[in-house]
Amino acid sequence: MSNKIRMAMIGGGEGAFIGPVHRAAAELDGVIELVCGVFSSDPERSRRSGVDLYGLPEQRCYADVATMLAAEQRRPENEQMEFASIVTPNHLHVEMAQAVVAAGFSVVCDKPLSHSLEQALVFEEQLRDSTAVFMLTHNYTGYPMVREARALIADGVLGKVRRVDCEYLQGWLSSAEELEDNKQANWRTDPARSGVAGCFGDIGSHCQNLIEFVTGMEIASVCADVSTFVPGRRVDDDGNVLLRFKEGARGTVCASQIAVGEENALSLRVYGEKGGIRWQQQSPNSLEFRLVDRPLEIRRSAGAGISNPALAASRLPAGHVEGYLEAFANLYREFAQQMRSRRDDSPPGHTVLPDIHAAVRSMRFIEAVIASSKADGQWRSL
Repeated sequence: MSNKIRMAMIGGGEGAFIGPVHRAAAELDGVIELVCGVFSSDPERSRRSGVDLYGLPEQRCYADVATMLAAEQRRPENEQMEFASIVTPNHLHVEMAQAVVAAGFSVVCDKPLSHSLEQALVFEEQLRDSTAVFMLTHNYTGYPMVREARALIADGVLGKVRRVDCEYLQGWLSSAEELEDNKQANWRTDPARSGVAGCFGDIGSHCQNLIEFVTGMEIASVCADVSTFVPGRRVDDDGNVLLRFKEGARGTVCASQIAVGEENALSLRVYGEKGGIRWQQQSPNSLEFRLVDRPLEIRRSAGAGISNPALAASRLPAGHVEGYLEAFANLYREFAQQMRSRRDDSPPGHTVLPDIHAAVRSMRFIEAVIASSKADGQWRSL
């Protein structure tokens, strides 16, 4: 019998982008295995996806979540699923997470957790009353050089942080893709499924999470101007936000899905009293590092002199490119460590995984941004 952590998947069937990414990332280190799932709201598609796409036995490709949870509870403890990875459209996330936790299992959830802050807070209470482990897949926190940036700031190398700028630019929604039977565009531009925000729920929230993860600071308030450029679109597709931090720093978030020609241009810049850093997701193995009295330095994954947290997140020798999938896998590997401690009833150890606090923070940010923009840019507290 395998000693791997046993994973279920909810969503991620035929035509999905993120489901196969989650499965590949989860299994990359050989510590997690996919054993069952509900891969579509259509029972036949769920069965077909599980068997043909993921190679599972037909009897563990379930028609719906309630059936899966009940059936898995009846299995011997050493065979049943231990956690579910929720990779559905946004509007189903919190409902599925609540059901999984209520059944006694743990949860990995794609972001955002919920449609509203209120829903996130209710789920937070549910988690407090359970033994479930929860992780939100803000996957950019898994990059080695993001961990290096976090370590530099935590160690005071940059001095007190004064300014933070993060932008995430895409161009794939610069036209009305949702009218062309594009599955990914369809749900991301439908408020009933995406939530109150479009661009800022999808990618602006990555900026917020990355900023708070790397700097260790929390955004206190926002002044937002979000726009919808594509005629007929019902959610935002572009915007700019001013930030004020509790610690006194200032910053900006710029997010767009109508920046023609851009792919996944996520970048972060942090400036302190003594130095600054810049990281770009499309060149993820490098971190630009500047101090007042020294020339530009480029730090690289697994390179000489980087911190232990960055080394721990590096898989290959310096000069070998690691990227998106490996960052995802780092989160799953650390989540598996948490699950194993739960299995063994041992202390979980230190973790920097995005947890329920990160999930609630993202919802506070999304709602504050939309509220500020609707109020003509009035400052709104998180």
